Amino acid sequence: MKKSSFWLIYLLLVIAQLILGNYACFTPYVLVTLLPVMVLCIPLQMGTVGAMLVAFVTGLAVDFLTEAVPGLNALALVPVAFSRRWVVGLVFGGELFARKEDFSVRRNGLGKVLTACALSTALFLVVYVWADAAGTRPFLFNLARFGASLPVNLLLSLLVLEYLAPDSRK
Repeated sequence: MKKSSFWLIYLLLVIAQLILGNYACFTPYVLVTLLPVMVLCIPLQMGTVGAMLVAFVTGLAVDFLTEAVPGLNALALVPVAFSRRWVVGLVFGGELFARKEDFSVRRNGLGKVLTACALSTALFLVVYVWADAAGTRPFLFNLARFGASLPVNLLLSLLVLEYLAPDSRK
């Protein structure tokens, strides 16, 4: 995918996240977010520091334009961007870095891609739920929130992957 089209789709998905953040708060147990998968799909040619900067700016934009606590999404997204190369290397191996290409569902398989998405989303949710609770909510509530949010966000990640990680052979 061309860089310009990736960033345009990324921006449109940020707008979709803003809509979800403002209008999809159905229950306190489910946190609906597209952000971890969006950060995971940033092209691997961008370094860790660049991805962390993009994640921080994206998180702050979402925080200030939705009803979230300012800085909470940014706080949870920066570790996702920091661990992005590690997650990709762990799940897909080093061949993606050697060939300098990005991952896709068709090329790497749905299982591997969902594993990478699950790791990134789980890291995001652990940091987000922990920081959002700030010692004021019981552990079981936080565990229930994490457990309810992870499958919902993995289903949403399939939609994001269709747009941000398409197969380049098409």
